[in-house]
Amino acid sequence: QVQLVESGGGLVQAGDSLRLSCAASGRTFSSYAMGWFRQAPGKEREFVTRISWSGGVTQYQDSVKGRFTISRDNAKNMVYLQMNSLKPEDTAVYYCAAGLNYVSDYDRPTGYNYWGQGTQVTVSA
Repeated sequence: QVQLVESGGGLVQAGDSLRLSCAASGRTFSSYAMGWFRQAPGKEREFVTRISWSGGVTQYQDSVKGRFTISRDNAKNMVYLQMNSLKPEDTAVYYCAAGLNYVSDYDRPTGYNYWGQGTQVTVSA
């Protein structure tokens, strides 16, 4: 069992940066791949990025490549999402998720077993 709590969201202007944090509880945290998804009003939840259990492999949605960076600290049970050069289209509720490492649907919500409650990110033009 893994419990996830996101923090760090807020209201920023286009071009600004934010760092989201995800605190995980549970002794098995380091065995899970971790992902970030986002959901804008009226839209489906979409994949943003994922990091393997060791941190050695990361994957990103094309629209955030070069702007967002995912990282993890297994000693602290933390996952981070550094978001730079934010755009209004990045506005959404951002969710942290934990899932198994070797799955084909890593870029879909079905590839994850545990979810946080989400944190709002709003980027004004």
